Order: sequence, then structure tokens, then C-alpha cells
Amino acid sequence: AAGGGECAAGGEGSALAALLGVGKVRYAGPESRSALEYRYYDKDLVLRGRPMREWLRPAVAFWHTQRGDGGDPFGAATRPGGGWPWSAPRAGDDAAGLALAKRRVLAHFELLDFLGLDLWCFHDRDIAPPGETFAQSAANLRAVVEYAAELQRSERFGHIRVLWGTAQLFKDAVYMNGAATSPQPEVFALAAAQVKQAMDATATLNGTAYVFWGGREGYATLLNTEPALEHSNLAAMLDMAAEYQQTFHGPFRDAQLLIEPKPQEPTTHQWDWDVAHTVGFLRKHGLEGNFKINVECNHATLAGHSCFHETEMARVEGMLGNVDANTGNPQVGWDTDEFLTDPREALLLGLSILRNGGLAPGGINFDAKLRRESTDLLDLVAAHVSGLDALAKGLRAAVALMEDGTLETMLGERYKGWSRPADGLGADIRNRRVDLAELEERAMAGEYDGAVA
Repeated sequence: AAGGGECAAGGEGSALAALLGVGKVRYAGPESRSALEYRYYDKDLVLRGRPMREWLRPAVAFWHTQRGDGGDPFGAATRPGGGWPWSAPRAGDDAAGLALAKRRVLAHFELLDFLGLDLWCFHDRDIAPPGETFAQSAANLRAVVEYAAELQRSERFGHIRVLWGTAQLFKDAVYMNGAATSPQPEVFALAAAQVKQAMDATATLNGTAYVFWGGREGYATLLNTEPALEHSNLAAMLDMAAEYQQTFHGPFRDAQLLIEPKPQEPTTHQWDWDVAHTVGFLRKHGLEGNFKINVECNHATLAGHSCFHETEMARVEGMLGNVDANTGNPQVGWDTDEFLTDPREALLLGLSILRNGGLAPGGINFDAKLRRESTDLLDLVAAHVSGLDALAKGLRAAVALMEDGTLETMLGERYKGWSRPADGLGADIRNRRVDLAELEERAMAGEYDGAVA
């Protein structure tokens, strides 16, 4: 039965806590020195009228947690197959890999329960093994999604639901030249079918958002690329998805569609380079009413921005919908997907979230992975605890900053000339009550001489 029977983590009746030899992660307060206790994440603590868990809406990513093997461009996997006890082959496992896939899903739910969290996110091809044909891949996905849905209906895991799902449109060789932007219509068609099925899976698992990340929607060289055609085709894919969403009669009809910008890697240039590029693209193609932005912090730094820059640019455009919480190594410059633990970065991220009024129906997912030398299961737990604690500490600091009021007062003072007095120069300019000729006339008369402090 779902949520019972053989536990993925290690034997009959066993749970993750038994495998680790420690109790579930709980809030213990700032004085705790345990790596397996929350010092700042108190999920029920009310901040500015809302529990902390609702401000952050933390979600655990399936791909890094269950499928990350420690491999990198210079070395083989240090955790083959995911490396955890439940990932090892067992007698009686089917050739298609469905038994292993279901063990991973159960283990992921146990991890969520162990961490005291409710939300998870996934790529379709990470939770279910690809088959030899597209139809076989689709059947595998349906089988695993049905199993996950059964778990989510169980007494033990009934609190768990999906934050967002997505289609993995970058790993399979068929997408080597892009998915929606492939030069081959047949590849576009395969990608469209995969998106539809991933949306169906997300809806089945009560997902409140759906993400598009086009890891190969760009170019290696412009010499063999037709940008206008690729832009148009990418917009067509997004428009088809928005249209399909409206055919649902359940909650998924109102789920938030999200685009996750990234500047490059593995492409030379990706079409959704950063928030500004993506917002402009959506507006050009009339899609701004259907999509918001999923800001990944490490992608922000690859684009030459801070995470705070990207979240603020999305927020002021009314398009901040989700955050992939991670960070890169400034000395390396890759998309290294490390857990975000910098308190200043976390404070600024918390400030954006508060100013945005929260992220729901999106949230914050840990798009972060263990380092290749990290092979102990306890590291997996400790990494998520430290990452969530950093976000919680940042949120607390951001609340204190807002409630102190000094920053907002300084901002108001800095820009006061644009709003006060109501019939002053700033208000005249903002309301277009003056034109260039009148402003020139005033300037020539010396009205603004010495105006700059």
C-alpha cells in the first residue's frame, strides 16, 4: 500500500530516520549547534501576518536529490545511480526501471517528511525512466505519476504535493539543437507532446505551477541560426501550453506558468538570457498575461547580475513567481548549483519576497546539489537544513529591516521630488503636463541652475 510496506530507505518497515539513526528534523532555535536541527526555520512563526512556511513555500528538487550522482565534466560519478541505499538494484526489479523509479519517489517523500516539508518539484524524465519509444516513455511516466499520486493520497504523505513540474527538454540527444527552437519540425512536435504530458503529470500531482526551462533554446553559433524563426517557434510553444492549460477543469487551470531564464551553458547564448530579456520576449509575443518568472540565483550570476537584481526586476514588472534558491562559486563561474547559505544574499532575497507579497502559487525550490566528494546520506539532510535555515534567517532579517522603516524612509526621501508637491516639477513630468520645449524654456531661464546637490 502507498506509504507503507517496504520502505525505500532500507528494508522492511524501515524509514529514513531509522536508516540515519536520528530523529526527524525539528526547529530547535538559534542556540542549537546540530547540523540536523533548524535554528531559524520555524515553519509556524507568524511574520507580518503569515506563517514562515507560507512566505518561503520551500520545495525539494527531485533531480538533484534523487538523481545527482556526483559526476562533473572532469570526473565520473561518485554516487552512481544516485548513490543512496534505495538506488541499488534489487532482485526482481523490472527491466524498464519502474521499480527503482518508484523506490526513488517513496524515498523522496520520506525525505520531505523527515525534513518537515510539504512541497517537491520534478522533471518528467527524472522521476520516470525513458523508454525505447516516445510511447513507452509516456507509459512509464503515467505509471510513476499514478504511484506518486497514490502516495500523496495516503495518510502518511497526505500533506505532500507538487510545487511545480517540468519537461526535461535538453538531455535526450533528439534535443541537441533545441526543442521548441530545433531546426526540425518533428523535434518541435516531440517536445510539444512531452510538454503536454508533463503538464498532465503536474496536474495529477496537484502542482500549483509549471516551469519552462529551455537549456538548449539558443545557439552555438549565429552562422547556422535563424533567430527570428527560433523566436517565433519558441513563442508558439509557450502559447500552445497556455492554451492547453485552459482545457483543464481542476485547480491546474489556475496554476502559474513560469519561465526560468539562463544566459548560456551549454549554449553560447540562450534566448531567455535574463529577466529583462524574458519580459521583453513575453511582451513582444503577447504572452505576458500567462507567464511569470522563475529566478534561479546561479543563472543570475551567469548573466552578470545578482540574484537580488533579478528578483527585483521581475518584481517591479509584476512577474516574480518563483525562486530557484542556489548559488554559484564566484571563482569558478559555472552553474555549480550550490546551496545558498550567504546571509546577505538571503536577506536581499527575503526583501524581494516581502515586497512581492509572497510567491504563491510559486515558492522557493532548492535547485542545489551535494558536492561530488559528499557521499554520506547525512550530508543530504544537513545540506537542506542549512539551505532552509539560511533562507529563514534572511527572511527574519528582511522583516526586521522593513519593520524598522529606515530603508523605506530613505528611499522616500531620495525620490520625494517626484511626488511632492502634487503640482511640483516631478509630478508635472510624471503626469506629462510638460514637454521638452517647456522644460527647455525653464532651463534657459535659469530655473534649475544649481539644482544638483
